[in-house]
Amino acid sequence: MNVSSKPTVRIRTAHRDDLDALVDLENRSFVTDRVSRAQYRRHLDGETAIVLACESQGRLVGSALVFLRKGSRRARLYSIAIDHHCRGMGVGGALFAAAERAVLDRGRDRLYLEVREDNAVAIRLYESRGYIHVDTLPAFYEDGAAARRYEKALA
Repeated sequence: MNVSSKPTVRIRTAHRDDLDALVDLENRSFVTDRVSRAQYRRHLDGETAIVLACESQGRLVGSALVFLRKGSRRARLYSIAIDHHCRGMGVGGALFAAAERAVLDRGRDRLYLEVREDNAVAIRLYESRGYIHVDTLPAFYEDGAAARRYEKALA
């Protein structure tokens, strides 16, 4: 992949054939708080999650996992993973836009997420997309790190 230019990406709903690539990307992207193979399998087969796959040149370069709760107008962006070769190239923004559209398509009008307090790059992305810091959650992550909760009205 040419890392000097923005990759051409296609975002679609993930399916069972993506399982190995999703797990591989997850393991390369995160040290802790990973989504397991069994969890991905359940989310791909279930109705309470949206799993998006982002492809470039026939390869999975990003994913997003959104949780839906019955009876709620809110959805939770649980995870966005981006191949390290594609970071800073707009893949995260494209996945975000696709996740927001998918949430609206499922009848939800708010999206919230948590982010590590020390993840300045992600925080800038979320704030640039109109997400508002609504809470701080101490010792939220497996390693004891605090999280910031952000939320956005999508309608």
